[in-house]
Amino acid sequence: MNPRKIVVGLLFGGRSAEHEVSLLSAAAVYRNLDRRKYRPLCLYVNKQGDIRKVASPLPGAAELNAGPFRSFLPWEGGLSGRRMKADIYFPVLHGPYGEDGTIQGLLELADVPYVGAGVAASALGMDKVLMKSLFGAAGLPQVNYEVLQGREWRTEQKAARSRIRSSLRLPVFVKPANLGSSVGITKVKAWSRLGPAIQTALRHDRKVLIEQGVEGRELECAVLGNDDPSASLPGELIPYREFYDYEDKYLLGKTRFIAPAVLPPDILREVRRLSLAAFKAVDGAGMARVDFFLEAKTNRLYVSEINTIPGFTEISMFPLLWKLGGLPFSRLLDRLIRLGFERHASKKRPPGRKSR
Repeated sequence: MNPRKIVVGLLFGGRSAEHEVSLLSAAAVYRNLDRRKYRPLCLYVNKQGDIRKVASPLPGAAELNAGPFRSFLPWEGGLSGRRMKADIYFPVLHGPYGEDGTIQGLLELADVPYVGAGVAASALGMDKVLMKSLFGAAGLPQVNYEVLQGREWRTEQKAARSRIRSSLRLPVFVKPANLGSSVGITKVKAWSRLGPAIQTALRHDRKVLIEQGVEGRELECAVLGNDDPSASLPGELIPYREFYDYEDKYLLGKTRFIAPAVLPPDILREVRRLSLAAFKAVDGAGMARVDFFLEAKTNRLYVSEINTIPGFTEISMFPLLWKLGGLPFSRLLDRLIRLGFERHASKKRPPGRKSR
């Protein structure tokens, strides 16, 4: 008699500007999930934040949105009920309302296993300003940056401009503090373009990050594990455009990837060391991708950010790097699911007791 398959609740879509990216990632996870061991339960979250069970993430938006939705709130008929119950949940929700600790908090409240980082690590990984503060406290190398609140821009714009210009030199990158997939990011090469760039970022968040641009190479490293994580060999991306923006990531697809990156041994070791340090600084779990800049003139590494739910498309760096390390997509998913169960079980054990 065959053992019962583990039901994996695949959560995808979501309210953020990265909704379409989530559909691409979820489709890849769905296709690569080992059907001999797992049965996917596909839970689609629409742009209003309501949920419905669907056959798969593969249909287009019209089909995914056709039919009744339910609220997440249990007193409004949310996730209660046998038909939507899974053994473990796999959030593939990029950006706010999915990658930022909100879904993780709901799953913690329900006391169910799930894949990936917990509430605090997810929130810290999403908010680039809080993330950078934590990285600074951990002694990780970072580029210079400034933080701008929307209210400050509206009421003290002249002083804000002066502060940014005295602190940073061109080019600078202007980003929403809470978003990913390069949504809302502008590379500013003339101070006259700073205002429009900030306005673009403020359309996505009330808080804006302005970072010093670095001329050099962009590197990425994948991290896998819980309390004893491992770092992959790093990869390099060579943007087709000014930088690796949303259009090139998911529409044009002309950026080149080099995996593993060709690096001196000491730089390679340092990327992996800093990746694990960043993962531990936010108390990561399950998975993450850590991004770096390698400055051309100085060969100095800067930690850019950590992504607690990295892209999972067929061409995304996170699965690609682990494939090079001997973990093909299906086995990577298997490992992530086991890590999710492991983390959930560890919270049940009394302090000091080891698992067998």
